[in-house]
Amino acid sequence: MKRLLNTLFITSPDTYLALEGENILVRKEETIIGRVPLHNLEAVCTFGYTGASPALMGACAKRNIAISFMTMNGNFLARVTGESRGNVILRKEQYRISDSEQRSAEIARNFIIGKLYNQKWILERACRDHALRVDTIKLKSISAQLSETLKLLRVVSDLETLRGLEGNAAVAYNSVFDELILQQKEQFYFKGRNKRPPLDNVNALLSFAYTLLGNDSKAALESVGLDAYVGFLHRDRPGRASLALDLMEEMRGVYADRFVLSLINNRVVNDKGFARKESGAIIMNDETRKKVLSAWQERKQDKITHPYLGEKISWGLVPYAQALLLARFIRKDLDEYPPFFWK
Repeated sequence: MKRLLNTLFITSPDTYLALEGENILVRKEETIIGRVPLHNLEAVCTFGYTGASPALMGACAKRNIAISFMTMNGNFLARVTGESRGNVILRKEQYRISDSEQRSAEIARNFIIGKLYNQKWILERACRDHALRVDTIKLKSISAQLSETLKLLRVVSDLETLRGLEGNAAVAYNSVFDELILQQKEQFYFKGRNKRPPLDNVNALLSFAYTLLGNDSKAALESVGLDAYVGFLHRDRPGRASLALDLMEEMRGVYADRFVLSLINNRVVNDKGFARKESGAIIMNDETRKKVLSAWQERKQDKITHPYLGEKISWGLVPYAQALLLARFIRKDLDEYPPFFWK
C-alpha cells in the first residue's frame, strides 16, 4: 500500500477494499492492514483480482475519486468513476495541447530531455563500474555528445527540430550500446536497432521489453484519466497509443535497456531460448518469454527514490508517478512537466 500524490496504490494481490465511514478499509483475508481517509484522495489504483465493495465504489464515485483496476502484471482492466467532471476537463485540455504543435513541443521536449539524460548516465555508470571491460573513451565521447544535445534541447520550440536532435542522439547512443553487453558476446550483440521483425537476440529482447513498458505506460495514463492515444511527440495514428509512447521515452534506457542488459549479463537468458524463422526474424520460445516476464515483475518490485517527489517507490510505480505529474501539469497545477531523471 502506497500513497503518492493523493493517489492510493494497492500493490498486494490478495487485499480487498471496503468502506468504513469516511475511510477506505484495506483488508487482507480477515486482517485489517490499513485505513485511509477518503478526503484529499483523488484516485485509487489497485493491482490484483480481489476487488472492492460496491459501497466503496459508490462513495468514491460520489466524491469524484476514480478507482482503477489492474492485473498484477499492470495491464489495465477497468476504471470506475462518477460524473466525468474532472476527466472531461483534463482530456479536453490534453486535446487542445495536442492540436498545437508549439504547446506539444514544450511537453515533448521534457520527455526527450529525460530520455537523453538517463542514457547519458547509463554510459557514465558503465564507465565507473566496468572501467576495465568497456571502451571508456568511446563511452565518454558519446556521453559528452549527449550533454551537448541536452543544451540544445532546452531552447527547442518545434517538433521537427526536436525529432531531429532526438534521432541523432539515438544513433549516437546505439553506436555504443554493444559495449554495455559484457557476457555471451558471441550470441548477444548489437549492431543497430531493428524491429518488425527483430533480426537478432538483443533486438528481440529490446522489442519485448519496450512492449511491456508501453503497456505499463498506457495503463498508468488510463488510471489518471488521460487519453493514452493522443500524444504530443508521437502524433495521432489509428490504433497507436501515442501518449504512452511519449511517456515511456524517458524510461526506455533506464528501465527497459538496463533490464535487457541485466538479463544478458546475468545469464538469465541464453541463445537456446531464441529461434530464427525463415524470414530472418528472431523469436523467443515460451520458456524464455516466461523467464523474461518473471524477471520483469521482479524488477518492478525493486525500490527507487523518485528524483522529483523524493519518495521511495517501486520501479513498477514510476510510470504511474510520471502519469500523475503529467496530469497535474495539464491541469495547470504544475508550471512544467518534470521528467524522470535517474543517476
